[in-house]
Amino acid sequence: MSVSTPEIDDELLPPWEELATDDGFVYYLDRGKHATQLTHPRTGKIKRIPRDLPQGWTKQVEEATGKIAFIKEETQEKTYIDPRLASAVEADPQTMGQLRQRFNSGTSALEVLEGQDLTGKVAIVTGANTGIGYETALSLALHGCEVIFACRNEATTGKAIAKIKRIKHSAGKACKFIKIDLASLRSTKEFADQVKAQYKHIDMLILNAGVYSPPQHLTEDGFETTFQVCHLSHFYLTLLLSDTFDHTSRIIVVSSELHRASFLRTSDINESMLAAPPRTFISYSAYNDAKLCNVMFAFELAKRWRSRGIAVFALHPGSLVSTEINRNYWFWRLFFVLIRPFTKSVQQAASTTVYCATAPELNGLTGLYFNNCYICGPADSTRNERKQRLLWEFSESLIERATKDF
Repeated sequence: MSVSTPEIDDELLPPWEELATDDGFVYYLDRGKHATQLTHPRTGKIKRIPRDLPQGWTKQVEEATGKIAFIKEETQEKTYIDPRLASAVEADPQTMGQLRQRFNSGTSALEVLEGQDLTGKVAIVTGANTGIGYETALSLALHGCEVIFACRNEATTGKAIAKIKRIKHSAGKACKFIKIDLASLRSTKEFADQVKAQYKHIDMLILNAGVYSPPQHLTEDGFETTFQVCHLSHFYLTLLLSDTFDHTSRIIVVSSELHRASFLRTSDINESMLAAPPRTFISYSAYNDAKLCNVMFAFELAKRWRSRGIAVFALHPGSLVSTEINRNYWFWRLFFVLIRPFTKSVQQAASTTVYCATAPELNGLTGLYFNNCYICGPADSTRNERKQRLLWEFSESLIERATKDF
């Protein structure tokens, strides 16, 4: 005699967890591997949910844990499960732009762009003269994109562009150097003014430049260098270029998985971020905090500019990729040389940046974090909307103070 059993195909088993994006996608997180996918791990289904919470529900981020909680206003019932998931329906992949994982950690930026024609597109890449920024700029230029090299050093940028010309002359001719020193808000404004004088529209703003573990040093604006170069000047640049973006534009914020190692609390978003006492300053902690700021800035910007249709994505390019970002300490230079055979190449590290900047299936999406060319769940603390707002307002106040005489 056979016994009928309930349908369990949709049941999720550990370590899988069902989550939802703000834009109405259901995705699945493997907490063991920190990997995500849009298809159900057992059924292969793709699901959509309403973008808005059901009437009578609100969302809040718990200050103590950083977890997102959902509150039913009538009963004050609290749950950590998004109530929209109860309304999930199977979606037709054809109507979702075929959003699936097409690439992986071994994919190069040029492979991501295979078959794409970017003629007529304009991209700004900060830190484009070396490392991941260079490979990003090279890959875009080889596919017809006009690339503005937003860099500090004209000589090294000239060599980088000359190298692209030797690979493909027409691609190199479409590359242009405009100077920017991200350790100077004045230089950042001068760069933006030059861009706006020459271009009415920017298709891609790729905020790639950064510094890793420099000794504590204050910029000419009086801010700690890592914080200003990695976050504050990019924040300022984005706002300055606001008029050059429309619903076809994408803003890409290159962060790092090290944002998960940040212990930055809401109460820490104040003047103490700008110049810790020398005895307590830890350079890699400053970097981790700046990378957390990158993700929170991207999410807050996505919310504020959602009505404009501008896509904003944050991403992790790869771990321990051998670039010049490690130039400040001999130990890190040696360490990166030793591990180079076991990490991504720089071309592979540029793939997620290029994917976020160009992939057609991302049209209509915003406010997502990517790793290996696919949606990835960021640290829970990045979803703290109060922390996002405080960082935004704090950044605005710093810029207003530092640029009042410009």
